[in-house]
Amino acid sequence: MRCFLGIDAGGTRTRALFRDASGKILGRGTAGPANPLKVGFELSEREILRAARLAAVAAFPLQSLRPKIRGVKPPLHAVVVGLAGVDRPPVHRRLLKWLKKAIPARRHLLTSDAAIALAAAIGRAPGIVIISGTGSIGYAEDEHGRAYRSGGWGTLYDDVGSGYDLGRQAVVAALRDHDGRGQRTVLGRKICRALRLRDITKIVLKPLTPQKIASLFPFVLEAARQGDLVARYLCDLAGHDLSELAIALVERLGWKRREFAVVCAGGVFTSSARVRRTFSHFLRGHAPRARVVLLRRPAVEGAVALARELADGS
Repeated sequence: MRCFLGIDAGGTRTRALFRDASGKILGRGTAGPANPLKVGFELSEREILRAARLAAVAAFPLQSLRPKIRGVKPPLHAVVVGLAGVDRPPVHRRLLKWLKKAIPARRHLLTSDAAIALAAAIGRAPGIVIISGTGSIGYAEDEHGRAYRSGGWGTLYDDVGSGYDLGRQAVVAALRDHDGRGQRTVLGRKICRALRLRDITKIVLKPLTPQKIASLFPFVLEAARQGDLVARYLCDLAGHDLSELAIALVERLGWKRREFAVVCAGGVFTSSARVRRTFSHFLRGHAPRARVVLLRRPAVEGAVALARELADGS
Protein backbone atom coordinates (compact mmCIF):
# COMPACT_ATOMS: atom_id res chain seq x y z
CA MET A 1 0.00 0.00 0.00
CA ARG A 2 1.30 3.47 -0.93
CA CYS A 3 1.03 5.89 1.97
CA PHE A 4 2.10 9.48 2.56
CA LEU A 5 2.75 11.49 5.70
CA GLY A 6 2.24 15.22 6.10
CA ILE A 7 3.24 17.14 9.23
CA ASP A 8 2.41 20.70 10.23
CA ALA A 9 4.89 21.63 12.96
CA GLY A 10 3.46 24.87 14.31
CA GLY A 11 4.19 27.31 17.07
CA THR A 12 1.21 26.11 19.13
CA ARG A 13 0.81 22.46 18.18
CA THR A 14 2.04 19.81 15.73
CA ARG A 15 -0.32 17.80 13.54
CA ALA A 16 0.51 14.67 11.54
CA LEU A 17 -1.69 13.02 8.91
CA PHE A 18 -1.39 9.74 6.99
CA ARG A 19 -3.20 9.27 3.66
CA ASP A 20 -3.20 6.45 1.15
CA ALA A 21 -3.06 6.72 -2.64
CA SER A 22 -6.85 7.03 -2.91
CA GLY A 23 -6.80 10.08 -0.62
CA LYS A 24 -8.34 8.23 2.32
CA ILE A 25 -7.25 9.52 5.73
CA LEU A 26 -5.61 6.65 7.59
CA GLY A 27 -4.67 8.31 10.86
CA ARG A 28 -4.00 11.58 12.65
CA GLY A 29 -1.69 12.57 15.49
CA THR A 30 -1.29 15.75 17.53
CA ALA A 31 1.60 16.90 19.71
CA GLY A 32 2.96 20.12 21.21
CA PRO A 33 4.69 23.15 19.63
CA ALA A 34 7.61 22.39 17.32
CA ASN A 35 8.91 25.70 15.95
CA PRO A 36 12.68 25.13 16.37
CA LEU A 37 13.38 28.87 16.60
CA LYS A 38 11.13 29.12 19.66
CA VAL A 39 11.38 25.75 21.43
CA GLY A 40 14.80 24.57 20.26
CA PHE A 41 15.81 21.65 18.03
CA GLU A 42 15.52 18.91 20.64
CA LEU A 43 11.94 19.71 21.61
CA SER A 44 10.98 20.37 17.98
CA GLU A 45 12.25 16.96 16.90
CA ARG A 46 10.56 15.26 19.85
CA GLU A 47 7.14 16.75 19.10
CA ILE A 48 7.35 16.07 15.36
CA LEU A 49 8.21 12.45 16.08
CA ARG A 50 5.49 12.15 18.73
CA ALA A 51 2.81 13.43 16.34
CA ALA A 52 4.03 11.04 13.62
CA ARG A 53 3.99 8.07 16.00
CA LEU A 54 0.47 8.84 17.21
CA ALA A 55 -0.73 9.11 13.61
CA ALA A 56 0.97 5.81 12.78
CA VAL A 57 -0.69 4.07 15.73
CA ALA A 58 -4.09 5.38 14.60
CA ALA A 59 -3.47 4.44 10.97
CA PHE A 60 -1.91 1.04 11.55
CA PRO A 61 -3.07 -0.54 14.84
CA LEU A 62 -0.97 -3.65 14.16
CA GLN A 63 2.67 -2.73 14.70
CA SER A 64 3.86 -4.92 11.83
CA LEU A 65 1.83 -2.78 9.40
CA ARG A 66 3.06 0.62 10.60
CA PRO A 67 5.41 2.72 8.48
CA LYS A 68 8.96 2.64 9.74
CA ILE A 69 9.28 5.28 12.43
CA ARG A 70 12.29 4.57 14.64
CA GLY A 71 12.42 0.89 13.77
CA VAL A 72 8.84 0.15 12.68
CA LYS A 73 8.26 -0.84 9.03
CA PRO A 74 7.37 -0.81 6.06
CA PRO A 75 8.72 2.50 4.67
CA LEU A 76 6.65 5.48 3.58
CA HIS A 77 6.59 6.72 0.02
CA ALA A 78 7.00 10.40 0.99
CA VAL A 79 7.10 12.68 4.02
CA VAL A 80 6.57 16.45 3.95
CA VAL A 81 7.07 18.59 7.05
CA GLY A 82 6.09 22.25 7.12
CA LEU A 83 7.54 24.44 9.87
CA ALA A 84 8.84 27.94 10.50
CA GLY A 85 12.52 28.77 10.17
CA VAL A 86 13.51 26.25 7.50
CA ASP A 87 14.47 29.00 5.04
CA ARG A 88 17.57 29.39 7.21
CA PRO A 89 20.15 26.96 5.72
CA PRO A 90 21.60 25.73 9.06
CA VAL A 91 18.10 24.97 10.37
CA HIS A 92 17.12 23.21 7.14
CA ARG A 93 20.29 21.08 7.00
CA ARG A 94 20.05 19.93 10.59
CA LEU A 95 16.35 19.09 10.56
CA LEU A 96 16.39 17.38 7.15
CA LYS A 97 19.28 15.16 8.23
CA TRP A 98 17.39 14.25 11.41
CA LEU A 99 14.10 13.70 9.55
CA LYS A 100 15.64 11.20 7.13
CA LYS A 101 16.90 9.12 10.05
CA ALA A 102 13.86 9.49 12.30
CA ILE A 103 11.16 8.85 9.68
CA PRO A 104 12.63 6.82 6.79
CA ALA A 105 10.82 7.27 3.49
CA ARG A 106 11.60 7.14 -0.21
CA ARG A 107 11.41 10.93 -0.46
CA HIS A 108 11.52 13.79 2.06
CA LEU A 109 10.69 17.49 1.84
CA LEU A 110 11.18 20.09 4.55
CA THR A 111 9.33 23.29 3.69
CA SER A 112 7.79 26.29 5.42
CA ASP A 113 4.55 26.28 7.39
CA ALA A 114 3.33 28.98 5.00
CA ALA A 115 3.95 26.78 1.94
CA ILE A 116 1.77 23.96 3.26
CA ALA A 117 -0.98 26.43 4.25
CA LEU A 118 -1.00 27.84 0.71
CA ALA A 119 -1.10 24.32 -0.75
CA ALA A 120 -4.01 23.39 1.54
CA ALA A 121 -6.01 26.38 0.30
CA ILE A 122 -5.30 26.63 -3.43
CA GLY A 123 -3.09 23.69 -4.36
CA ARG A 124 -0.25 24.64 -6.69
CA ALA A 125 -1.90 27.79 -8.07
CA PRO A 126 0.01 31.07 -7.68
CA GLY A 127 -1.11 33.10 -4.68
CA ILE A 128 -0.32 34.65 -1.33
CA VAL A 129 -0.85 33.37 2.19
CA ILE A 130 -0.69 35.49 5.33
CA ILE A 131 -0.41 33.53 8.56
CA SER A 132 -1.28 35.07 11.91
CA GLY A 133 -0.98 32.55 14.70
CA THR A 134 1.55 32.65 17.52
CA GLY A 135 3.72 34.58 15.05
CA SER A 136 3.03 36.02 11.61
CA ILE A 137 4.47 35.81 8.10
CA GLY A 138 3.59 36.52 4.48
CA TYR A 139 4.45 34.01 1.76
CA ALA A 140 3.77 33.83 -1.97
CA GLU A 141 4.40 31.54 -4.91
CA ASP A 142 4.29 32.76 -8.50
CA GLU A 143 3.24 30.80 -11.59
CA HIS A 144 6.78 29.38 -11.89
CA GLY A 145 6.80 28.07 -8.32
CA ARG A 146 9.23 30.74 -7.10
CA ALA A 147 8.76 31.61 -3.43
CA TYR A 148 8.66 35.07 -1.85
CA ARG A 149 8.56 36.07 1.80
CA SER A 150 7.48 39.09 3.84
CA GLY A 151 7.85 39.45 7.61
CA GLY A 152 8.09 36.61 10.08
CA TRP A 153 11.33 37.83 11.64
CA GLY A 154 10.49 36.70 15.16
CA THR A 155 8.82 38.02 18.28
CA LEU A 156 11.62 40.40 19.24
CA TYR A 157 11.72 42.36 15.99
CA ASP A 158 8.58 41.51 14.02
CA ASP A 159 5.58 39.10 14.03
CA VAL A 160 3.21 42.05 13.54
CA GLY A 161 -0.50 41.35 13.89
CA SER A 162 0.16 37.95 15.45
CA GLY A 163 -1.32 36.42 18.57
CA TYR A 164 1.91 37.32 20.36
CA ASP A 165 1.75 40.91 19.11
CA LEU A 166 -1.88 41.30 20.19
CA GLY A 167 -1.17 39.75 23.60
CA ARG A 168 1.89 41.93 24.20
CA GLN A 169 0.09 45.11 23.16
CA ALA A 170 -2.84 44.20 25.40
CA VAL A 171 -0.45 44.03 28.37
CA VAL A 172 1.08 47.38 27.37
CA ALA A 173 -2.38 48.96 27.13
CA ALA A 174 -3.38 47.53 30.52
CA LEU A 175 -0.24 48.89 32.18
CA ARG A 176 -0.78 52.32 30.61
CA ASP A 177 -4.36 52.30 31.86
CA HIS A 178 -3.15 51.39 35.36
CA ASP A 179 -0.72 54.33 35.36
CA GLY A 180 -3.21 56.82 33.96
CA ARG A 181 -1.10 57.21 30.81
CA GLY A 182 -3.57 55.58 28.47
CA GLN A 183 -7.21 55.05 27.67
CA ARG A 184 -9.43 53.07 30.03
CA THR A 185 -9.76 49.41 29.05
CA VAL A 186 -11.08 46.12 30.42
CA LEU A 187 -7.97 44.32 29.17
CA GLY A 188 -6.14 44.55 32.50
CA ARG A 189 -9.01 42.85 34.29
CA LYS A 190 -9.22 40.07 31.70
CA ILE A 191 -5.46 39.47 31.73
CA CYS A 192 -5.33 39.36 35.53
CA ARG A 193 -8.15 36.81 35.58
CA ALA A 194 -6.44 34.65 32.95
CA LEU A 195 -3.02 34.74 34.62
CA ARG A 196 -4.32 34.79 38.22
CA LEU A 197 -2.67 38.10 39.07
CA ARG A 198 -3.73 40.37 41.92
CA ASP A 199 -3.16 43.40 39.70
CA ILE A 200 -1.65 44.01 36.28
CA THR A 201 1.67 45.34 37.64
CA LYS A 202 2.47 41.84 38.96
CA ILE A 203 2.85 40.66 35.38
CA VAL A 204 6.42 42.03 35.29
CA LEU A 205 7.37 39.43 37.93
CA LYS A 206 5.83 36.53 36.00
CA PRO A 207 8.06 34.82 33.42
CA LEU A 208 5.96 34.43 30.28
CA THR A 209 6.96 32.59 27.11
CA PRO A 210 5.95 33.98 23.71
CA GLN A 211 3.37 31.17 23.53
CA LYS A 212 1.85 32.25 26.86
CA ILE A 213 1.71 35.89 25.78
CA ALA A 214 0.10 34.81 22.49
CA SER A 215 -2.52 32.89 24.48
CA LEU A 216 -3.86 36.26 25.68
CA PHE A 217 -5.05 37.36 22.24
CA PRO A 218 -8.56 35.80 22.57
CA PHE A 219 -9.19 38.23 25.45
CA VAL A 220 -8.44 41.14 23.10
CA LEU A 221 -10.96 39.79 20.60
CA GLU A 222 -13.52 39.24 23.36
CA ALA A 223 -13.06 42.79 24.67
CA ALA A 224 -13.39 44.18 21.13
CA ARG A 225 -16.69 42.36 20.66
CA GLN A 226 -17.86 43.82 23.97
CA GLY A 227 -17.16 47.34 22.70
CA ASP A 228 -13.82 48.10 24.37
CA LEU A 229 -12.27 50.89 22.27
CA VAL A 230 -8.67 49.97 23.05
CA ALA A 231 -9.24 46.33 22.07
CA ARG A 232 -10.98 47.43 18.87
CA TYR A 233 -8.04 49.66 18.01
CA LEU A 234 -5.60 46.77 18.60
CA CYS A 235 -7.64 44.48 16.31
CA ASP A 236 -7.74 47.15 13.60
CA LEU A 237 -4.01 47.73 13.96
CA ALA A 238 -3.39 43.99 13.59
CA GLY A 239 -5.48 43.90 10.40
CA HIS A 240 -3.59 46.88 8.98
CA ASP A 241 -0.16 45.48 9.86
CA LEU A 242 -1.01 42.08 8.37
CA SER A 243 -2.23 43.78 5.17
CA GLU A 244 1.21 45.37 4.81
CA LEU A 245 2.75 41.88 4.65
CA ALA A 246 0.47 41.10 1.70
CA ILE A 247 0.91 44.49 0.02
CA ALA A 248 4.70 44.12 0.08
CA LEU A 249 4.37 40.78 -1.74
CA VAL A 250 1.89 42.23 -4.25
CA GLU A 251 4.39 44.98 -5.12
CA ARG A 252 7.29 42.54 -5.53
CA LEU A 253 5.22 40.21 -7.72
CA GLY A 254 3.70 43.02 -9.79
CA TRP A 255 0.18 41.75 -9.08
CA LYS A 256 -1.47 45.10 -8.33
CA ARG A 257 -3.97 44.79 -11.20
CA ARG A 258 -4.11 41.01 -11.32
CA GLU A 259 -6.74 38.65 -9.95
CA PHE A 260 -5.27 36.25 -7.40
CA ALA A 261 -6.05 34.58 -4.07
CA VAL A 262 -4.84 35.84 -0.71
CA VAL A 263 -5.27 33.15 1.92
CA CYS A 264 -5.74 34.16 5.55
CA ALA A 265 -4.53 31.46 7.94
CA GLY A 266 -3.91 31.07 11.65
CA GLY A 267 -5.83 31.56 14.87
CA VAL A 268 -6.08 35.36 14.77
CA PHE A 269 -7.71 35.36 11.33
CA THR A 270 -10.02 32.44 12.06
CA SER A 271 -11.13 33.96 15.39
CA SER A 272 -11.68 37.59 14.38
CA ALA A 273 -13.99 38.85 11.64
CA ARG A 274 -12.89 42.38 12.57
CA VAL A 275 -9.22 41.64 11.83
CA ARG A 276 -10.22 40.02 8.53
CA ARG A 277 -12.38 43.01 7.51
CA THR A 278 -9.65 45.52 8.28
CA PHE A 279 -7.07 43.38 6.49
CA SER A 280 -9.27 43.12 3.38
CA HIS A 281 -10.05 46.85 3.38
CA PHE A 282 -6.40 47.93 3.30
CA LEU A 283 -5.32 45.19 0.90
CA ARG A 284 -8.02 46.00 -1.66
CA GLY A 285 -6.93 49.63 -1.61
CA HIS A 286 -3.72 48.40 -3.28
CA ALA A 287 -4.93 45.28 -5.11
CA PRO A 288 -8.66 45.66 -5.86
CA ARG A 289 -8.89 42.32 -7.68
CA ALA A 290 -7.39 40.31 -4.83
CA ARG A 291 -9.69 37.51 -3.65
CA VAL A 292 -9.36 37.15 0.13
CA VAL A 293 -10.19 33.67 1.40
CA LEU A 294 -10.04 32.15 4.86
CA LEU A 295 -8.16 28.86 5.14
CA ARG A 296 -10.85 26.33 6.01
CA ARG A 297 -8.76 23.16 5.81
CA PRO A 298 -5.99 22.25 8.25
CA ALA A 299 -2.57 23.17 6.86
CA VAL A 300 -1.44 19.58 7.45
CA GLU A 301 -3.67 18.59 4.51
CA GLY A 302 -1.46 20.76 2.32
CA ALA A 303 1.59 18.91 3.64
CA VAL A 304 0.17 15.48 2.82
CA ALA A 305 -0.95 16.70 -0.64
CA LEU A 306 2.62 17.86 -1.31
CA ALA A 307 3.86 14.46 -0.09
CA ARG A 308 1.68 12.77 -2.71
CA GLU A 309 3.07 15.08 -5.42
CA LEU A 310 6.60 14.41 -4.20
CA ALA A 311 6.09 10.64 -4.42
CA ASP A 312 4.66 10.99 -7.93
CA GLY A 313 7.67 13.05 -8.99
CA SER A 314 5.69 16.25 -9.58
